[in-house]
Amino acid sequence: MHRHRLAGPVRLLVRFLALCLWALGAGWVAAAPPAPVAVLSLEGPIGPATADYVERGLRQAREAGAQAVVLRLDTPGGLDASMRDIVQAILAAPLPVVAYVAPPGARAASAGTYILYAAHVAAMAPGTNLGAATPVALGGGRREEGPSAAERKAVNDAVAYIRSLARLRGRNADWAERAVREAASLEAAEALRAGVVELLAGDLGELLQALDGRRVSAGAGETVLRTAGAPVLELPPDWRTRLLAVLTDPNVAYVLMLIGLYGLIYEFANPGLVAPGVVGAISLLLALFAFQVLPVNYAGVALILLGVALMVAEAVVPSFGALGLGGVVAFVIGSVILMDTEAPGFGLSLPLIGTMTLLSAAFLVLVAGMALKARRRPVVSGREALEGAEGEAVEAFRPGPHGWEGRVRVQGELWEARCPQPLRRGDRVAVRGREGLVLRVARAPEEGPWTGQEGGED
Repeated sequence: MHRHRLAGPVRLLVRFLALCLWALGAGWVAAAPPAPVAVLSLEGPIGPATADYVERGLRQAREAGAQAVVLRLDTPGGLDASMRDIVQAILAAPLPVVAYVAPPGARAASAGTYILYAAHVAAMAPGTNLGAATPVALGGGRREEGPSAAERKAVNDAVAYIRSLARLRGRNADWAERAVREAASLEAAEALRAGVVELLAGDLGELLQALDGRRVSAGAGETVLRTAGAPVLELPPDWRTRLLAVLTDPNVAYVLMLIGLYGLIYEFANPGLVAPGVVGAISLLLALFAFQVLPVNYAGVALILLGVALMVAEAVVPSFGALGLGGVVAFVIGSVILMDTEAPGFGLSLPLIGTMTLLSAAFLVLVAGMALKARRRPVVSGREALEGAEGEAVEAFRPGPHGWEGRVRVQGELWEARCPQPLRRGDRVAVRGREGLVLRVARAPEEGPWTGQEGGED
């Protein structure tokens, strides 16, 4: 009886303690700060450096425990290959990626539109726009008879690609096709109404508030974003990305190629200087690395090399300007067609081409002139250097089967010598030729006539 009286209060006490523990645990969970949100800034033309930055940034965000990545976009477009690398990285990302066109005045044009369509969530700031995603024709502007077969293939491929991204993310696929076929564009509010983007946000804080509580399916499964008040983890481009961006700038790669060529030519024209050859070799290797990841037209590279060769030939073998003019023309045409794309930010500057053409002609004429000057310089060693050299008889010459024979000192060396006339010890002689190890000499012009008196023998 007594035991039953105690059972009720004990049960109540246990329940009370369990309720307290549950409330305490819930408080701890509620008090735990949300996981950070990583932010990557994609600004300027999209190229190999941009793709590398996004791929490594997504890995860093995952390793840092970020719950989502905000990809801040402001780009005029770029290379198709780099854009596809970024899209593939987003599709394979284990955490949600939010494409955010910002700040006001920014755009996600051309390749940027594909990246926005690939993101799990698309957002824009007021005063921004996207679209104009038509592939740039490889051969230039459209002709009156319409696009070529290759251009139609490129457009159809781009349409199928962006429509597949639109269906994957539940966005407006018809407008996406218009952006490709008609180069259509939309500003932020129209994009929201057309179902191209999901959110409008004036800044990053407003975006995080709007994302809070949204369910997103990413590579690791469905997740609920808890972004209100979440810490922001900025992941700016590091030194590697900045260096890669500089090296893959077409203008920088072009200048590096020319420095490499000039350095090697200068080294070959003046052997032993070493520094021009080292600088030239390093510059040329860096240029080749850049050309490996850029859309280079190798016919342009060949024309540049031909132009350099013709300009060198003009300086070495004068042709009344024909070779030099042909070299300049080949150099300019090769430079203009060097980049096999019209993507924004990946064309060569025409003023740079003109400047480098003039500098190339002047430099190569200078180098070739120095080489000719070195070639015409008197020989200072070998057989040719002995002919015409003067020396001194070190003994009186004696009669021999082929004339008068003796020894002479020429250029600090003792030689057996043969002379058509007798010589005394100390007479000045001039070398007229060489037969094996025997010099043919004659009395030097300044020596007076010999009287027949020998100066003694050694």
